[in-house]
Amino acid sequence: MHRVAAQLGVTKMALYRYVPGKAELVALMVEAAIGPYPPVKVRHGGWREQLEEWAGQLFDVFRRHPWALDATVGPRIMGPAELSWLERAVSALDGTGLSGAERMDAAALLVGHVRGITQQARATGPAGNPEAQLGALLGDLMQAHGERFPALTAALTSAARSHGQDQAWEFGLQRILDGLAALIDRRVR
Repeated sequence: MHRVAAQLGVTKMALYRYVPGKAELVALMVEAAIGPYPPVKVRHGGWREQLEEWAGQLFDVFRRHPWALDATVGPRIMGPAELSWLERAVSALDGTGLSGAERMDAAALLVGHVRGITQQARATGPAGNPEAQLGALLGDLMQAHGERFPALTAALTSAARSHGQDQAWEFGLQRILDGLAALIDRRVR
């Protein structure tokens, strides 16, 4: 609160006239940064296409505002803009036969994937490719200790031959959506 007040050129106590505390200030910052969910691009697509678009949009938001990764963890105050993102994900699953709790869990699962990939990208910097960097580090380790880890060595060799690096985003997203599709198919039967 003190830092924000200083940047705004007011006292910390003056800031409390506008927000009652840090939690409310962070919620306002998140609201301003992420904004409401953008207008839907995929109108004719099914739930899968809608969730692909949603996850990609969220990934872009977290890349533009990496501080929001830390600010949006756990139970906290959420404003209408942030809620509009959750609304969009949950409503994409309307009519699928999933319960409300399952639709919420699906959204949480997708957020977890987006967060995990974004955090990995943040750790390597703007020009970094976390999978390529990990592959290089593991490759060096496997040259020295590969005989102790034959399955890992074989997987890394295969990935290098097939240029299988930098696929975690798409691979994970598609496997999550495949799992939801299997559950939805069971509900429809």
